[in-house]
Amino acid sequence: MKVTGFALLFCFSFLVSSQNLPDGFVYLSPIDTSIKYDLRYLTDQNFIGSPIEGYQNNVLIVTEKTALALHKIQQAVLKEGFSLQIYDAYRPQQAVDHFVKWATVLEDTLMKHQYYPKVPKSKLFQLGYIASKSGHSRGSTVDLTLVNLATKQVVDMGSPYDFFGEESHPFYTKISTEQRSNRLYLRKVMLEYGFRPYENEWWHFTLVQEPFPNTYFNFPVK
Repeated sequence: MKVTGFALLFCFSFLVSSQNLPDGFVYLSPIDTSIKYDLRYLTDQNFIGSPIEGYQNNVLIVTEKTALALHKIQQAVLKEGFSLQIYDAYRPQQAVDHFVKWATVLEDTLMKHQYYPKVPKSKLFQLGYIASKSGHSRGSTVDLTLVNLATKQVVDMGSPYDFFGEESHPFYTKISTEQRSNRLYLRKVMLEYGFRPYENEWWHFTLVQEPFPNTYFNFPVK
């Protein structure tokens, strides 16, 4: 019996996994080992300033459909001299609950200068930056950017990942022509391969044909 490359990758995924994922979910790395990632919520490099509940290992988990779509996108951007770099993928509900709890503690503004300098913390819910449910918990939403393979540097998008402010809106005008072009290229390639952008964050995309559109999962990232 002939074993296909993808079959071998899925077998490898099973061997290296540290938990039994729900049906329809996979670890991303065995599907495409070339995709880069920088899992911010596993570290203190995020808008809270500490590791987020539910993130226990440096791995990316997504639905199988999302993984296969990201593999196709990676092959497309590699031809243009880029690589995808993912900041977050599947996010357990316990992590979302951590965000909500943090947002109610108004005196905790450790990372305000870096991530939300112009936005009062008291308005994070009202302005839609924090919510009790996240598409990430359905497993088919990713936060990502591009890396220039020649320079090995993250492409300049005009605002950093997870920056709360209008500067992160995809069509924000007060950025350079190059920064705007970079955002539009990322948006274009994601749209071409079946992802829907989020209008407040240039980095945020959801698979249009997501397999679990109404289910929010809570197993850990490990």
